[in-house]
Amino acid sequence: MSRILFLLVPGVHLLDLAGPAQVFSTAADFGYDYTLGYVAEQPVVTSAQGVPLQADTDWPELVQDDLLLVPGWRSPSLQLESALGPDPLRRLREHHAAGGTVASVCAGADALGRAGLLDGRRCTTHWRHTDELAKRFPEAELDPDVLFVDDGEIITSAGTAAGIDACLHLVRRELGTAAATAIARRMVVPPQRDGGQRQYVAAPIPECEADSLEPLLSWMLETLDTEHTVASLARRAQLSTRTLARRFAAETGTTPQRWLATQPRRAAGDHSE
Repeated sequence: MSRILFLLVPGVHLLDLAGPAQVFSTAADFGYDYTLGYVAEQPVVTSAQGVPLQADTDWPELVQDDLLLVPGWRSPSLQLESALGPDPLRRLREHHAAGGTVASVCAGADALGRAGLLDGRRCTTHWRHTDELAKRFPEAELDPDVLFVDDGEIITSAGTAAGIDACLHLVRRELGTAAATAIARRMVVPPQRDGGQRQYVAAPIPECEADSLEPLLSWMLETLDTEHTVASLARRAQLSTRTLARRFAAETGTTPQRWLATQPRRAAGDHSE
């Protein structure tokens, strides 16, 4: 990817936009070749939180390496009418047809569906919208329980913070684990939440827990070639094995061994902060 182009819809949620933008902006700070752009059907788009945002109305010439991303917008119930006119929907189709990657956060999946890009594909959106989108796009394989879905050149994610997870995944896919981990560390977010993790935990998280396991997760990513056991991880975190297993499941939604199995080994040439 070289250009990251955000397609803004009136009522866009700031975090749905700012989280992904921060991922690629931070990557650019590290020297990776990303440029960010913003387009809309009008020059000023008012966000759901009341902040006016400037955008270009003239589209740049997109190439296959560019990412076209639609952040979500405030929509308690998705509109019967499309939030986007026919021209941006056509551009979404054309970019995908040319081999480019398109992505969405939250209600942005509605735009991808209206562009005809979700039929026959596994996808997701915010859990509040899954029933409605499933009815609107019955040919889509909608998964309501995951943070994001990577279906090749179609990336869909749940709401708000899940957009950060999806974009870190895209960076990891392109640049490697070390680069994505460095960006996450700079942003002070978990280095990786697996896409298959549930969007929310139904049971309340126990109170009075100690600090996050993020330092342990970062260390595990830095030592992927080391054999880790629950006992060794518990010693590292200065916890009992039972407490470590319980807190690990609460923060990642899985076990240490399963989480480790999803982490790609660091390739030569990966960069870290």
